[in-house]
Amino acid sequence: MPTTLPAAAAPDMPAPHDTPLVGIIMGSQSDLKTMSAAAELLQQFGITYEITLVSAHRTPHRLVEYAETARKRGLRVLIAGGGGAAHLPGMIASFTTLPVIGVPINSTTSFHGLDSILSMLQMPAGVPVATVALDGATNAAVLATQILALQNARLADVLEKYRTSLKDKVMRTIEELRKGGFNDD
Repeated sequence: MPTTLPAAAAPDMPAPHDTPLVGIIMGSQSDLKTMSAAAELLQQFGITYEITLVSAHRTPHRLVEYAETARKRGLRVLIAGGGGAAHLPGMIASFTTLPVIGVPINSTTSFHGLDSILSMLQMPAGVPVATVALDGATNAAVLATQILALQNARLADVLEKYRTSLKDKVMRTIEELRKGGFNDD
């Protein structure tokens, strides 16, 4: 159903043509700059995904079809980015029982992203959208991986290694500061 960019897979994972586990959707092409961070991290983790446009306002029938068929197509988590009024994540959540992670985007039509954040946070009871920080597509990919890792030991291990790499980076920076002080170049 969706027009997608190729799914990604690490060398030890199934080929890219295998069923995507994560759907990354956005309301317009301008959101791709932000949402590509989610795709990049999922690729790094070896998680198959699809990425496409689904506009809540310009293609509402596509939105309904995408959401209603997502589970049947093998998707397990949806990451939906939106700027401005950001109806996409909430509307997707209203048509599926899959977890939906909303990424508020600070778009040119946005009030510094506040409208996007509030539209995702203020969902009515029973139709949740897990919402990450403004332009937080990387954290959306981490959260999607955590959800998938509940039933996948390999992904749990990938997350442990990822967290260790974050800690190691901080420790290297601390050591560099000890050795050479602070350089603001």
